[in-house]
Amino acid sequence: MRAVIQCVSEARVDIVGETVGAIGPGFLILLGVGHNDSEETARKLWGKIERLRVFDDESGKTNLSLAAIGGSVLVVSQFTLYANCKKGNRPSFTDAAAPDKANQLYEYFVSLARMSVEHVETGRFGAMMDVHLVNHGPFTICLDTDNL
Repeated sequence: MRAVIQCVSEARVDIVGETVGAIGPGFLILLGVGHNDSEETARKLWGKIERLRVFDDESGKTNLSLAAIGGSVLVVSQFTLYANCKKGNRPSFTDAAAPDKANQLYEYFVSLARMSVEHVETGRFGAMMDVHLVNHGPFTICLDTDNL
C-alpha cells in the first residue's frame, strides 16, 4: 500500500458539486492499493499512520499524534499512487490492484481508522472527485509499506 498523508486544517471531497466527506484538523490520506497488498498490509500502514507524531506540541515541536490532538481523518482512494512512468509519457497503472481487491482493502483500511478515530470520512471509491484541502504546515508524508 502507498499513502500520502497530509496534515490539514480542513479537507473535503466533492463529487459533482456535492460534498461527500469533510473534516477539520487531522489527516487527509490518499490511499493506493497494490497487487500484493492484504489486510495485514493495511493494518501495518494504519498502525504507522495512527502513531505518527507530526502535530505541533505547546513548544512548536512536531511531537503529537492524531489522537493527541483529537484529529479527524479523510481517506480518499488514489490508484494513481501506483503510476509507473518509466516508459514514455503516459503513466501505466498495471501495478495497482484490480478494482474489486482495491475497494475491499480500502474499506478495510477505513474500518481500521474508524476503530481508533472518532471522526473518519471518505471519498467514494472509483468516482471522479474534487479534493479540497488546507495543508497545515505544510506537512506531507509519503509512506509505502514496502519500506516500513
